[in-house]
Amino acid sequence: MEVFLNDTQVQSRTNIAFAVCMLCYLLGGTVATLMSVNLPVAIPELLGKTPSVDELGQIGAYLNASFIFGWMFGGLTLGIISDKIGRIKTLAFSAGLYGVFTLMTVFVANWESLLVYRFFTGLGVGGVLLISTVYISEIWNASTRPVALGILAVSFPIGIVLTGGLNVLFGNWRQSFWLGIIPILLAFVIMLLPESSIWQSEGLNKKQKKESIFSAQNGKKLLIGSLVFGSVLIGLWAIFSWLPTWVQGLLANTSSDGQKERGLTMMLLGIGGIVGGMFSGFLIKKLGSRITLMLTFSGCFLACLLLFTTNSSFTPIIYLETALLSLFFGISQGSLSSYIPALFSTTIRATATGFCFNIGRFFTATAVFFVGSLVSVFGGIGNALLSFSITFLIALVVVYFTEKKVVE
Repeated sequence: MEVFLNDTQVQSRTNIAFAVCMLCYLLGGTVATLMSVNLPVAIPELLGKTPSVDELGQIGAYLNASFIFGWMFGGLTLGIISDKIGRIKTLAFSAGLYGVFTLMTVFVANWESLLVYRFFTGLGVGGVLLISTVYISEIWNASTRPVALGILAVSFPIGIVLTGGLNVLFGNWRQSFWLGIIPILLAFVIMLLPESSIWQSEGLNKKQKKESIFSAQNGKKLLIGSLVFGSVLIGLWAIFSWLPTWVQGLLANTSSDGQKERGLTMMLLGIGGIVGGMFSGFLIKKLGSRITLMLTFSGCFLACLLLFTTNSSFTPIIYLETALLSLFFGISQGSLSSYIPALFSTTIRATATGFCFNIGRFFTATAVFFVGSLVSVFGGIGNALLSFSITFLIALVVVYFTEKKVVE
């Protein structure tokens, strides 16, 4: 028997669905960075010895690259699967997947097993971030949809703040990975949510002829979007992944174990992302996308220059400089969330945006893998991270030489 709901009941169900998706998105931000903040203490325990800086860098590079490769494959494959079997089933699977492998990290015995766990954790996170966005865009009222999607996107850096909080709260790094229980429980809750009526009635509307994302006109935009997003993501993820380890190195000659400093630094990265993401819309409205992006990429590079060239030991000024850098990071992510989809027409927007985002992640995983190797080449983690800030200049040049009519 078909059940008819009034407008209030429909909105109530939609609000519940949004809250569940937001929590999955938020926890995705936490598990994405949870290993990075614990890397300096987890690797020595798993190895049974104190590794050299080069060895720590190499293993950390494997782990970070594994997660991002998983994230990329999740964004590509689980999106396709959701078009076949539905948003709800795939979203529940994605949340449960990253929950299970986060929980398994509590009991991990060696870093090789951890490498596998991080890949499948990334796979689930990649699916959650993509499918929850698509699902909310399909069930939410069109008039307030951009606001809802903006709030959803801010959930990820909120999750990063939670990472810092967990690091400060728990003395043993394994304890924080019990967090995986929550997304496992959420997977069961997701199965109770209503399926997208648009997917049920129309799906991708495969019979409708769509323009190619690789046409002459779209191909140029695809290259621009991939270069800009990929370049920024490489620099951002390298610094997010390795900043706690860099901070730990600055504390080598002090009595601090680094737990508080690493946790507060990661919290600042997340808070800056939240503030910057919310501020980005105002800047775009006032200055336009092109000017906003150029100023933001310049700010990212200069903030990296300040942070990694002026500090040889840990002082509280690092907190302020990290906050400044994370503010520019947040503005860049908020701006790109508007900039890249707007490059393409409605009929190919999701496909083309997904291509730009996930091709960027492929190069990010590959590049971040080499951070460990560059530590010895450049004489320290700080210098290696500074070298990755050049990616912001690459993004700046691409946007600068892009015609204004393409960007705005």
